[in-house]
Amino acid sequence: MSEEAEGSSGAIVPVPPSPQPMRLEVSTTGMNTTYSNFFRLAGTFEELLLDFGFHSGLVVGNTTEPAKIGHRVILNFPTAKRLLGALQAAVQRHEQTFGPIETDPQKRVRRS
Repeated sequence: MSEEAEGSSGAIVPVPPSPQPMRLEVSTTGMNTTYSNFFRLAGTFEELLLDFGFHSGLVVGNTTEPAKIGHRVILNFPTAKRLLGALQAAVQRHEQTFGPIETDPQKRVRRS
């Protein structure tokens, strides 16, 4: 049984059924956890490359220690868009609970 809707011309247009949510089992066996406070984004017309790493902010002599990239994740654009939506929802929930997140480090520094 398919549902039908009336189109703008008055014609009856079939409405495709909504896909059912898919349940996906996930295993964390053997998973590694890494902290990242730095990321870099690059890409092609087909994929996004996300590099994650750690930047200590240390100044050695007169140069800043470089950020160390530890992991690269390559995503196709549909997966990247789903990740974007999930991240937006997670940040929104966090801000509703704890208040706005300041992304500018200079504004987060508390001066005495």
